[in-house]
Amino acid sequence: MAENEKNYVVQSVDDAINILMTVAEHPEAGVSEIARAAGVTKAKTFRLLRTLERRELVSQEPDGRWRLGNAILVLGTSASSQIDLVKLANPILEDLGLKTNETVQLRLRDKSEALCIAKYEPSRDLRVHAVVGRRRPLYAGSSKAIMAYLPEDERESVLPQELKAFTGNTITDRSRLFAELDRIRQMRICISRGEVSDQLVAVSAPVFSADGSVFASINIAAPAFRTDDTDIERFIRLVSEAAGRISEGLGWKGNASLSGRIAL
Repeated sequence: MAENEKNYVVQSVDDAINILMTVAEHPEAGVSEIARAAGVTKAKTFRLLRTLERRELVSQEPDGRWRLGNAILVLGTSASSQIDLVKLANPILEDLGLKTNETVQLRLRDKSEALCIAKYEPSRDLRVHAVVGRRRPLYAGSSKAIMAYLPEDERESVLPQELKAFTGNTITDRSRLFAELDRIRQMRICISRGEVSDQLVAVSAPVFSADGSVFASINIAAPAFRTDDTDIERFIRLVSEAAGRISEGLGWKGNASLSGRIAL
């Protein structure tokens, strides 16, 4: 590790991760064995184990031995699904990006937000810049393609008390938002014009999992000045096809293609 990188390491967190990984490598080990393997004092190892236990990352057996906790199962399942999804989606995102010559993103629902987990950006100088790890609220912009498929009671629960307006086009009226979500669900497509950024147009489609639920979306984002209705019609067809390919790869057996015609 470079010297300047060491300045950003929180030692207690690093030690805790070290202990966690040691438990993973030495299941059913006692405190003394974990401490020796991790190169940490026994007293510090015990404190770190108790801290990890509070978050259910490790668990102590009645005989004093330690193993991984139930929270690790949640993390492992989530990580596996995300890694598999990105591996499946990346070539489809690239294909879509090459066909449109615009930025493409895959967004995954994380509670009340949509998280960008994969992207493709064209080589052209003027393009929409996407950032893996960036979050957007479900109610604004292309993320509505995910929110539209939430049960009505859950839609209300994920919304903040006051809907923040990112631009003058952001929908902040609940009744109008719910009507738009119903339309998106009917058409299986979301068109966002300047809702998050004034100069941005996005077309997104839902990604269906094997059980028919929607937990992700794929979107094409382009500068508004070079995107006309003809482009949007083409984007609708292409993003629907791409979302369908990802859905099929996840085991979806239904018809994930566009089900209606959008009035532009």
